[in-house]
Amino acid sequence: MEMMLFVYGVRRNPLKMKRFDLRRPLSRSVNFSEFSFTNYHSFPSPYEEIKVRVLISLPLTYPAESPPQLQLLSRYIGAFGVDSTLFGSVLRTYISANGVEWTKDTVCVFDGLQNVLDRCVQWYEERLSTQKAGELLREDSIESTARNPQPTPDAEAETESPDTVLSDKRDANVALPSGIQILEAEPIVDRKSTFVGRACAITDPSQVPIILSYLSSDRHISRAAHPIINAWRCQVGKVLHQDNDDDGETAAGGRLSHLLQILEINNVLVVVTRYFGGIHLGPDRFKHINQAARNALEVGGFLDDDGSKKSNPRGRKH
Repeated sequence: MEMMLFVYGVRRNPLKMKRFDLRRPLSRSVNFSEFSFTNYHSFPSPYEEIKVRVLISLPLTYPAESPPQLQLLSRYIGAFGVDSTLFGSVLRTYISANGVEWTKDTVCVFDGLQNVLDRCVQWYEERLSTQKAGELLREDSIESTARNPQPTPDAEAETESPDTVLSDKRDANVALPSGIQILEAEPIVDRKSTFVGRACAITDPSQVPIILSYLSSDRHISRAAHPIINAWRCQVGKVLHQDNDDDGETAAGGRLSHLLQILEINNVLVVVTRYFGGIHLGPDRFKHINQAARNALEVGGFLDDDGSKKSNPRGRKH
């Protein structure tokens, strides 16, 4: 019972773990070195039907001298088979930089379980995004075959033009505001994930949603895991307007906003598109997002000493 108090404490369990009925045999294994039990945890909305099973092992020295250990028992999350990377990351919950910090005499089971649940949800969403991207690629291939059953070499050369590809895949009803030019930096590729930075000068905050809609109308951009991570700053008179959007990549928009702040750049919108390659990058993804944004600002001329835009930017134009 003393061990159970360490687990549950006197507060209500935020993960709604099952209570033990001491009148019935407990579903657990007990040896001389640890106490262990399993629990099912449901995903948050909109994935409430997805559940994961976690084994919780508590050494007899927890929490005074040893951390708990968590193990993912589920072999599948939804329709996707769990890989060794996710299994390993759960096992390292209390010893990894991406996990939960353990200190002596601190109860940390619930924090660890929440951390595991968050990582499982992120892993599941990335698999859904990869699956959706594959379906879109197949649809594009079918449509392309239907339009050009036997393309000639000259026709193939035309379809490979970047400008032609963009125009074919963009909604003709979405147009950029007058005078707006979006510059695109060279992609950053790491372990099959790709990060593409884009930047443009803006003169009014009302231009931002139109530009983002324009980018989102490109099917190649919209099928990315995180299509329009962005931040912007715009000086109108004496008032500085600014905002950012993570687009599903937690805290990424705030990091871009901080980048613009420390660079002291106004009247600019910077957007980063991330295509997930199936391998978790951990904190490196934020490094690449920031670098992609900085590259876009550089090709757009926003990093010039005089703060003016270059007359011959190097990036690809939209």
